[in-house]
Amino acid sequence: MLEKSNKNSENSTVTVENGATDTLKTNNMQVANGVSQQIYLNGPDQVVPAENYTTAIPGCHVKLRIAPRGLAAEPPISVPGLLSRTTARYPNATALATKKADGKWHKITYKQYQDRVRIIAKAFLKLGLDRYHSVGILGFNSEQWFIADLAAIHAGGYAAGIYTTNSADACFHCLESSRANICAVQDKKQLDKILSVKHKLPLLKAIVQWEGPVDTSIPGIYSWDQLLEIGAKEPDTQLNEILKSIAVNECCTLVYTSGTVGPPKAVMLSHDNLTWDAFSIGERCQNLQPTRDRLVSFLPLSHVAAQVVDIYTTLSNAVTVYFAQPDALKGSLVETLKEVRPTRFLGVPRVWEKMYEKIMAVGASSGPLKKQIALWAKEKGLQYHLSRINGALSAGMYGLPIDLTTSEMLWFWYEGSSVGYKLAKSLVFSKIHESLGLDKCSTFVTAAAPLSPDIKKFFLSLDIPLVDAFGMSEAAGAHTLSIYPKFSLDSAGEILEGTETKFGGSMSPNGPGEIMMRGRHVFMGYLNDAEKTKGAIDDDGWLLSGDVGRVDSNNLLYITGRIKELLITAGGENVAPVLIEQAIQAELLHVGYAVLIGDRRKFLSVLLTLKTKVSPETGEPLDELESEARKWVASLGSSATKLSEIVNSKDPAVHKAIEAGITRANKHAISNAQKVQKFAILPSDFSVYTGELGPTLKIKRNVVYEKYKDIIEDFYKE
Repeated sequence: MLEKSNKNSENSTVTVENGATDTLKTNNMQVANGVSQQIYLNGPDQVVPAENYTTAIPGCHVKLRIAPRGLAAEPPISVPGLLSRTTARYPNATALATKKADGKWHKITYKQYQDRVRIIAKAFLKLGLDRYHSVGILGFNSEQWFIADLAAIHAGGYAAGIYTTNSADACFHCLESSRANICAVQDKKQLDKILSVKHKLPLLKAIVQWEGPVDTSIPGIYSWDQLLEIGAKEPDTQLNEILKSIAVNECCTLVYTSGTVGPPKAVMLSHDNLTWDAFSIGERCQNLQPTRDRLVSFLPLSHVAAQVVDIYTTLSNAVTVYFAQPDALKGSLVETLKEVRPTRFLGVPRVWEKMYEKIMAVGASSGPLKKQIALWAKEKGLQYHLSRINGALSAGMYGLPIDLTTSEMLWFWYEGSSVGYKLAKSLVFSKIHESLGLDKCSTFVTAAAPLSPDIKKFFLSLDIPLVDAFGMSEAAGAHTLSIYPKFSLDSAGEILEGTETKFGGSMSPNGPGEIMMRGRHVFMGYLNDAEKTKGAIDDDGWLLSGDVGRVDSNNLLYITGRIKELLITAGGENVAPVLIEQAIQAELLHVGYAVLIGDRRKFLSVLLTLKTKVSPETGEPLDELESEARKWVASLGSSATKLSEIVNSKDPAVHKAIEAGITRANKHAISNAQKVQKFAILPSDFSVYTGELGPTLKIKRNVVYEKYKDIIEDFYKE
């Protein structure tokens, strides 16, 4: 059977015969006398025949789930092949932009991007990068991060991102387990971590520092400029031979899990995992404009979501990537957004929460007339967008049932009509969007952790429809992504076309049950860990997510809990903590984090943090209350300005307000067993620096439980 390529893979074929898949992808194809003659820019993107869909062994290959039709039929393409294809199509388009010390944006084209990748790949080979060994990358998002990542892959090795917040021991684990030959670091701070463990890494041959003064008198230490010089002197012969041998169904990237339970695992992602998931995301993001779309890169590139979006989806669609400053998550992000004015934006919940707090603070200081206008505009904005959403999910558009009556639909259509909305957009929304740097943005995505539906509703009322994406490292990034207006405020996104979903332990195909995924985005396995690989993927190739959820008739996925986080009370009732935590936070806006307690306990309790200022250098939470939290405390009649004052005195005004907020949240509980009975204010807010949050700002529950076990036990003393 011969399948013609889809629109994004010109002049490519996939041949499927007797269940085995052999693939050749070219950038050009000539046909003479019925015989295809391949002309390669980098070499054939071949699929090596394999017996299994999973492996834990470096250098092994896996079977691909190429479908006979649809998005999953897209012919495979390697990472080098993808870069070659985009460079051939858009050689002079801007690929990467960096703001340097002179205050100007320095840009490189896709042709320059590819040239530098090839030069650095040759340098890596010269410095001793062996096939199926890694290049560890430790630093903030930058041109050098991208180039080192792709160069490692071009040279036949693995790219292995390491979180900048990792300790020296955690860095050692990543470098040792990935058999790293080279480590690229941003600056001396990161270099010192690697030097402190280098004596335990016999396979590590070179360290490259790309920023700041470099002490090259230390054996094995190189600057980025030296790396460019080394690569420029090398012939192309060895690199081209390696490129010809690369298969799309072999590992090219290692993504390390967060390691909340045991050491981080190395997730093996193939070329096809990454390039197909990026292709699928691009297909879902309608109306992408090659060479015109802009994206700001600021989320940790060692996390799979940032990699698949910032590196691969942009590469697949010739999007320009602008790099934020290293202190983006500490306050400078909005200034970068205002300069770049991105057309697409992906943020984690904490980013959206910070924007929400900023907008609320500005609104609180406005005069009565401005407040009245803002309230009117938000009402019109919410009505307009709810009308569009309900229309998109209605029987008229998709042939699917909805719960609204005809009269209610007519009311939404009238109230949500464009007359008031357009005026509100002109008077209010445009100014808010400009102040956030999002006035040119058409896609607003939240991912990596749940975001409160109330905050999503707030942004919807401001003409910023936040759509959800859901996935995991083991699924190469995304398994769902909604596109406005087909989304729901409480869903985790629409399941991507070309993927499969089912629900373990459920009698219904729609759940609820454990969310299980299958498709070309599902990873190869955990490096050198066959046992954990077998525990993650069942015999039929289904990836077990650990999340509990269901799907509705619009193909929207809803996550109702996480198996490992699910609390089972002493009375035997299952409780999903996230929904209760979000309900409390919705009632108490100045609470930073809420962590529900109650597993095998007689009742539920909750640990709360109040929002405080943070150290601009380390991100460590300080004792001084954040300005809006301080105003809230003052409005309650308390004179406290520091968290310690509230905790040490058990401030009665603050405790009374929190108790009232929890009482309001309890009204939404589906049973008495799901009501919170006790709470405690913790002596510090959470942060990555102090260990309660992971790199993507998810709560590390086990760390919180251990750190505050004495407070937890006090809840349940007779």
